[in-house]
Amino acid sequence: MKTILQLEELAQFLVSIVLFSQLPFAWWWFPALILLPDIGMLGYLVNPRLGAYLYNLFHHKGIALLVGVMGLLMQQPGVMLAGVILLGHAAMDRTMGYGLKYTTSFKQTHLGTLN
Repeated sequence: MKTILQLEELAQFLVSIVLFSQLPFAWWWFPALILLPDIGMLGYLVNPRLGAYLYNLFHHKGIALLVGVMGLLMQQPGVMLAGVILLGHAAMDRTMGYGLKYTTSFKQTHLGTLN
Protein backbone atom coordinates (compact mmCIF):
# COMPACT_ATOMS: atom_id res chain seq x y z
CA MET A 1 0.00 0.00 0.00
CA LYS A 2 2.83 2.40 0.81
CA THR A 3 4.26 2.00 -2.71
CA ILE A 4 0.88 2.71 -4.29
CA LEU A 5 0.51 5.89 -2.22
CA GLN A 6 4.02 7.02 -3.13
CA LEU A 7 3.33 6.43 -6.82
CA GLU A 8 0.13 8.46 -6.50
CA GLU A 9 2.09 11.31 -4.90
CA LEU A 10 4.74 11.07 -7.62
CA ALA A 11 1.98 11.40 -10.24
CA GLN A 12 0.70 14.53 -8.47
CA PHE A 13 4.23 15.96 -8.42
CA LEU A 14 4.49 15.35 -12.17
CA VAL A 15 1.11 17.06 -12.66
CA SER A 16 2.49 20.09 -10.82
CA ILE A 17 5.35 20.21 -13.33
CA VAL A 18 2.88 20.04 -16.22
CA LEU A 19 0.77 22.81 -14.66
CA PHE A 20 3.89 24.91 -14.13
CA SER A 21 4.83 24.46 -17.80
CA GLN A 22 1.57 26.21 -18.72
CA LEU A 23 2.48 29.32 -16.72
CA PRO A 24 4.46 32.26 -18.14
CA PHE A 25 7.60 31.70 -16.03
CA ALA A 26 11.10 30.58 -16.97
CA TRP A 27 11.79 26.90 -16.21
CA TRP A 28 14.27 27.71 -13.45
CA TRP A 29 11.55 29.21 -11.23
CA PHE A 30 10.21 25.75 -10.42
CA PRO A 31 13.41 24.31 -8.91
CA ALA A 32 14.21 27.68 -7.34
CA LEU A 33 10.89 27.77 -5.45
CA ILE A 34 10.05 24.11 -4.83
CA LEU A 35 11.58 24.05 -1.34
CA LEU A 36 10.09 27.39 -0.25
CA PRO A 37 7.06 25.84 1.51
CA ASP A 38 9.48 24.35 4.06
CA ILE A 39 9.64 27.84 5.55
CA GLY A 40 6.76 26.55 7.67
CA MET A 41 9.28 24.48 9.64
CA LEU A 42 10.53 27.69 11.25
CA GLY A 43 7.63 27.39 13.68
CA TYR A 44 9.52 24.50 15.31
CA LEU A 45 12.00 27.08 16.57
CA VAL A 46 9.20 28.31 18.85
CA ASN A 47 7.59 24.98 19.82
CA PRO A 48 6.27 21.73 18.28
CA ARG A 49 2.66 22.93 18.29
CA LEU A 50 3.34 26.07 16.24
CA GLY A 51 5.78 24.13 14.07
CA ALA A 52 3.16 21.51 13.22
CA TYR A 53 0.51 24.15 12.56
CA LEU A 54 2.70 26.16 10.16
CA TYR A 55 4.18 23.08 8.50
CA ASN A 56 0.70 21.66 7.87
CA LEU A 57 -0.55 25.01 6.58
CA PHE A 58 2.19 25.12 3.93
CA HIS A 59 1.83 21.40 3.07
CA HIS A 60 -1.96 21.06 2.85
CA LYS A 61 -3.02 20.17 -0.68
CA GLY A 62 -6.47 21.68 -0.22
CA ILE A 63 -4.86 25.04 0.47
CA ALA A 64 -2.59 24.56 -2.54
CA LEU A 65 -5.59 23.92 -4.77
CA LEU A 66 -7.49 26.87 -3.29
CA VAL A 67 -4.56 29.21 -3.96
CA GLY A 68 -4.11 27.87 -7.49
CA VAL A 69 -7.81 28.17 -8.37
CA MET A 70 -7.95 31.67 -6.88
CA GLY A 71 -5.05 32.64 -9.12
CA LEU A 72 -6.82 31.13 -12.12
CA LEU A 73 -10.08 32.96 -11.37
CA MET A 74 -8.28 36.25 -10.76
CA GLN A 75 -6.04 35.66 -13.81
CA GLN A 76 -2.96 36.19 -11.64
CA PRO A 77 -0.05 34.00 -12.80
CA GLY A 78 1.93 34.69 -9.61
CA VAL A 79 -0.88 33.34 -7.44
CA MET A 80 -1.29 30.33 -9.74
CA LEU A 81 2.47 29.76 -9.41
CA ALA A 82 2.15 29.78 -5.62
CA GLY A 83 -0.58 27.13 -5.79
CA VAL A 84 1.43 24.95 -8.17
CA ILE A 85 4.53 25.19 -5.97
CA LEU A 86 2.54 24.36 -2.82
CA LEU A 87 0.95 21.36 -4.55
CA GLY A 88 4.21 20.13 -6.06
CA HIS A 89 6.12 20.48 -2.82
CA ALA A 90 3.49 18.64 -0.76
CA ALA A 91 3.40 15.80 -3.29
CA MET A 92 7.20 15.65 -3.42
CA ASP A 93 7.42 15.47 0.38
CA ARG A 94 4.83 12.70 0.59
CA THR A 95 6.57 10.77 -2.17
CA MET A 96 9.58 10.71 0.19
CA GLY A 97 7.46 9.69 3.18
CA TYR A 98 7.04 13.06 4.90
CA GLY A 99 3.47 13.60 6.00
CA LEU A 100 1.45 16.21 7.81
CA LYS A 101 2.72 16.69 11.35
CA TYR A 102 1.15 15.98 14.71
CA THR A 103 1.77 18.58 17.41
CA THR A 104 3.70 16.09 19.56
CA SER A 105 6.84 15.88 17.44
CA PHE A 106 8.21 16.64 13.97
CA LYS A 107 8.74 12.91 13.48
CA GLN A 108 5.07 12.04 14.15
CA THR A 109 3.20 12.31 10.83
CA HIS A 110 -0.06 11.12 9.34
CA LEU A 111 2.01 8.66 7.29
CA GLY A 112 3.72 7.18 10.35
CA THR A 113 6.82 7.89 12.40
CA LEU A 114 9.92 9.20 10.62
CA ASN A 115 13.20 7.47 11.34
